[in-house]
Amino acid sequence: MADKHRIQFEPVGIEMEVGEEEKILDAAFRQGIHLMHGCREGQCSACKSYLLEGDIQMERYSTFACNDAEVAEGYVLLCKSHAYSDCTIELLNYDEDELLGGIPIRTVSTRVAAIEPVTRDIVSLRLEPAEQFDFKPGQYVDLTIPGTEEHRSFSMATTPAPSGEIEFLIKKYPGGRFSGLLDDGLAVGDELTMTGPYGSSTLKDGHVLPVVCVAGGAGMAPILSILRHLKETGSTRPVRFYYGARTAADLFYLEAIKELGADLTGFEFIACLSESAQDSEGLQVEEGNVTEIVERREPELHRSEVYLCGPPPMVDAALTLLEASSVPKDQVFYDKFTSPATDGA
Repeated sequence: MADKHRIQFEPVGIEMEVGEEEKILDAAFRQGIHLMHGCREGQCSACKSYLLEGDIQMERYSTFACNDAEVAEGYVLLCKSHAYSDCTIELLNYDEDELLGGIPIRTVSTRVAAIEPVTRDIVSLRLEPAEQFDFKPGQYVDLTIPGTEEHRSFSMATTPAPSGEIEFLIKKYPGGRFSGLLDDGLAVGDELTMTGPYGSSTLKDGHVLPVVCVAGGAGMAPILSILRHLKETGSTRPVRFYYGARTAADLFYLEAIKELGADLTGFEFIACLSESAQDSEGLQVEEGNVTEIVERREPELHRSEVYLCGPPPMVDAALTLLEASSVPKDQVFYDKFTSPATDGA
């Protein structure tokens, strides 16, 4: 049996136990400590922290997330770190409200309730959990690929309901291990295992700043969850939603968005089409990349909370824009799926 060690997190003063065989981030989840995280695959740097004392070794990770000079200085990625002694770790990014107040990670069985295409390459998958499954708007889960130990990560498009279904919007990829099953391999009534919830890109209760949402592709899912929660709670925060696509044929759920917007304060939905705005009658459409349009239309971005979800290049471009616009980091929320294990393939 592997040795166990104590981890002390500073400056928050939280302690926990970790076995040498488990990653520090997973051990934190197991004990109800919700550390900041993103891809959980050593790709995004959201869990980057600083080792003050102790012996830590990391599994393979991306040097884009933590370069050699940073590692030599003492920086670590908690999603790839194993402790081989008692350690003291300084958290660089954390949310005090989330640390001990997050929803516990659970694994539940679900039944496929519906599989419906919404565009030529995006599918709505609806699952019916065998028991109540709580999560926060904007979070995601891991769905296990049947017959394997592999998983893919997908954001919820719905809000939690006592006896309702949970919807996921999934982009199909050629040869995708999970998304390929949506055409031939999964059927209504089949069982899927779901683990979560994960993610820090959650709507913050009690905040009052206007909300700016930026999404592309299947990244619409967590934004829909956030919009639905704003409506359910009677929020009066102004909301603007920028959605990037290539053409009008790639847009979907327009009626649902319109209905949600009717009950939200100052709601605007702007479809940002990078290739063609033809056949988009009745829509508020602008031609160009979504980040370019946000930059043009949002001179006061630094006075907003911004929620992002979409392809990694879109998220990268949006983060560059937000930094240039002096948007404080604690007003920017996103989960960036960057590795083959979490990109929805």
